[in-house]
Amino acid sequence: MARAGLGGDLLLANETVDPARLKAMAELGTPVTIAIDSDATLDAAAEAGISRCLIDVNVGLPRCGVAPDAAGALADRARARGMEVRGVMGYEGHLMMVDGHAERQTAVDQSMALLRQAHADVGGEIISAGGTGTHDMHGATGVNEVQAGSYALMDTHYGSLGLPFEQALHVLGTVISVCADWAVADVGLKALGMDHGNPSIVGSSVWFCSDEHITFAPPADQPARVGDRIRVIPSHIDPTIAYHAVMHVAAGEEVVETWPVDLRGW
Repeated sequence: MARAGLGGDLLLANETVDPARLKAMAELGTPVTIAIDSDATLDAAAEAGISRCLIDVNVGLPRCGVAPDAAGALADRARARGMEVRGVMGYEGHLMMVDGHAERQTAVDQSMALLRQAHADVGGEIISAGGTGTHDMHGATGVNEVQAGSYALMDTHYGSLGLPFEQALHVLGTVISVCADWAVADVGLKALGMDHGNPSIVGSSVWFCSDEHITFAPPADQPARVGDRIRVIPSHIDPTIAYHAVMHVAAGEEVVETWPVDLRGW
């Protein structure tokens, strides 16, 4: 993103301890802010020459993040190492799919109270949180940067929430076998992120996926034929993209650009 000129204020919202990767980011002309949640991640960043950070705070998702009451002390140690502490971040990923908008809002408010508590000790201009499932829930939480990402392409997981975003990415497959009750296309586990369940095919019922195949029941009035092209909608967009080397950009049926997925293996 930095090399493509996509802005002068980029955030890698994740902990990184690989010296080569940190050094590569530090040597870019564009400053990159990274997340830290421990002395180890602080030390790795400072030693590589990273100058900006956010304190990653645990707001309820059992993943990365320092305890809210320890965030201020970590920020002090980062500043003592010469780093600019720009604020805090917290990801309420465990709340993205809570049933019901009101219930989700209540849970988000409780989670963000922890982030504001940490920010009171850390300081800085940034309070960063949120995701596609909670993108509209931060008007009164104090958050001033929303880290939504999946909304740009969408998937069936987030699609179930009735969000105001359209599906923009499909895995294009070919029907390779048909019978009276089902059809099979060449899009399987090796092409799809499946941790959020089966993908979908508009108008059809997906039965299951195997390594190279998706078995589905097409609508009775539109039987599938061998050679038909079908659009498979992933259930989880992020890992699906990581399985592929390129993305084709289409206007109607015309491919107008091909984009390399150029961070694979980085």
